[in-house]
Amino acid sequence: MTIKDELYKSCLKFVNDRLLTVQNTILDIQNSLQSETKSSAGDKHETGRAMLQLEREKAGHQLAEIEKQKQILQKVNSESKHTKVALGSIVKTTKSNYFIAISAGEIRIKDCKIYAISVATPIAQLLLSKAVGDTVQFRDDVFTITKIE
Repeated sequence: MTIKDELYKSCLKFVNDRLLTVQNTILDIQNSLQSETKSSAGDKHETGRAMLQLEREKAGHQLAEIEKQKQILQKVNSESKHTKVALGSIVKTTKSNYFIAISAGEIRIKDCKIYAISVATPIAQLLLSKAVGDTVQFRDDVFTITKIE
């Protein structure tokens, strides 16, 4: 299994774990809504239901975001070789290493620290379409791309 395959699997696990968490949150909210209906009446009851509705709406937005992340991951081809930074690239620089896919944080593979980042992040925006040897300035840091996989 290649490093890119392992990164892809880690990102997929990250998304699936988030999905499970949000689904459990939605179930909890639905159960709470049902018990709110059975319990009290009046202003307190209405406030409780409104709060739960807001929580359910928030969880719905999180669910939609997770679906977007899954769709982005499906576009990543672990077989593809890149000469310029693009979706699915592993970018090694003099500062850090990045996997351009979804924002999943730090992933450690074989004593190597790689940050899974979305193409929408500011650092990815600077890296996209760059090649080995190109220099990038991000905030106060200047670093050079040493390898693209």
